[in-house]
Amino acid sequence: MAFREVGVHEIKEVLRLWLRGEGLRSVARLARVDRKTVRRYVEAARECGLSRAGDDGQLGDELLSRVAERVRPHRSGGRGDSWALLAAHRARLEELLDQGLTVVRAGELLGREGVVVPQRTLHRYALEVLGHGRASRAATVRVADCEPGAECQVDFGRMGLLHDPVAGRRRVVHALIFTAVYSRHCYVHLTFRQDLPAVIAGFDAAWAFFGGVFRVIIADNMAAIVDRAHPTEPRLNRAFAEYAQDRGFAVDPARVRRPADKPRVERMVAFVRGSFFAGERFPGGLPQAQRAANVWCAGRAGQRIHRTTRRRPAEVFAAEEAPCLLPAPVFAYDLPVYATAKVHRDHHIEVAKALYSVPGNLIGKHVDVRADSKLVRVWHRGRLVKMHPRARAGGRVTDPADLPAGTAAYAMRDLAYLQRLAGESGPAIGAYAAALLDHPLPWTKMRQVYALLGLVRKWGPARVDRACARALDAEAISVALIGRMLARAAEDQPVPHTPPFPGMPAPRFARDATHFAVTAPAAATRPDRAGQR
Repeated sequence: MAFREVGVHEIKEVLRLWLRGEGLRSVARLARVDRKTVRRYVEAARECGLSRAGDDGQLGDELLSRVAERVRPHRSGGRGDSWALLAAHRARLEELLDQGLTVVRAGELLGREGVVVPQRTLHRYALEVLGHGRASRAATVRVADCEPGAECQVDFGRMGLLHDPVAGRRRVVHALIFTAVYSRHCYVHLTFRQDLPAVIAGFDAAWAFFGGVFRVIIADNMAAIVDRAHPTEPRLNRAFAEYAQDRGFAVDPARVRRPADKPRVERMVAFVRGSFFAGERFPGGLPQAQRAANVWCAGRAGQRIHRTTRRRPAEVFAAEEAPCLLPAPVFAYDLPVYATAKVHRDHHIEVAKALYSVPGNLIGKHVDVRADSKLVRVWHRGRLVKMHPRARAGGRVTDPADLPAGTAAYAMRDLAYLQRLAGESGPAIGAYAAALLDHPLPWTKMRQVYALLGLVRKWGPARVDRACARALDAEAISVALIGRMLARAAEDQPVPHTPPFPGMPAPRFARDATHFAVTAPAAATRPDRAGQR
């Protein structure tokens, strides 16, 4: 079987369904994984301390990291030996399939040539790599309706052109249509885009319209929901899978080009286009059209007599289905940003145009990142390695512990650390470092302080301290001067007195030296004022 890297969100989805009371078979069906895989995940989680008596709060980052480490297959390149063997004989396999042979017959002929691989691996390789072996369209049968509140089918439909006052032109508008399988009640969300934020906004608007959340969503293979479509093992978009976990519903994508997998919503696309949008004019743009869609869903679509059920969808929904829904969300969903970033040589990764530090042992490797409005989480091979507060675009968050020893002060421009380090070597050295950093741009003088500390390591703190004291007395702030003084052993020589230049006239307003004498002349006796009178 082809190797696939275990995702943390997949493990969380399996364990969340198991804690909700689902059996292993039910969890395997809802999570779209094999029952043996479900059993491995559950057993590994129980060994890590997960208890079914608890709630979803047990599924923290630490527990999920330990479970992922236990169940992750250790295979180089992400594929098994059988897959590599088929890749080496790809040309021969293509030649056999181009002759019109079936995959099974081609496998038999390859086996005679010494290429023996499991049939499942052979079929997956032919399907995923060579695009061969897709089953032909089979006849369908009418599937019985589900229980009230269990399933809702979702699909996009192109409505037409709508004037956009913001863009100043007409744009194609799409409708994200939600149809309850049991009652046939529907909701229409109009949007100009089909990306993940638009889809999640449509889902939240639908939950507000219905007053609750359906337990299972049968969605089309839109890129915002499904990363890799597959008849039995579709891979969900990580961001949408986490949104589904937050809202409490499971996702069961339809197969590619299989409209019979979601017939309720497929029939609604033409009905919405013809009954609601066709012939209408919305001068107010998308907001006005959305208000009209809400009225149409509750009135025209909700109060009509459905052709199949012969009942009014809105009445059936209110009486039988609404009480069975999960509680509607109260707060808006904090849509995260997912990325796979490479750790650069400066110990940082770039996520959403901001920089975040990671441990140095991951330099050159790729990490998985989840960034919401408050936190940025970094995983490597399923293990949480770093967590930072979210920074604005253009910002940077650096943890000094992630940087190599001795470089944090320079990288963070920590002037106080340098000042403290110099002061520990000697008082004069600390004062000299403070004089060096006394500059409008002090970080431009950090190299000089590092050079001063290098002199301390070379010549010893005592000699450097005396040299700094002498330089401070002479008001000479230069690290190169300190180095020359130490090299010439001149740190203990007194500062020479420079006599005045001979023949230079005295300054005009210069005072006599006696003016600055400490001992003042004796004061004269004052005459008696009374005697004068």
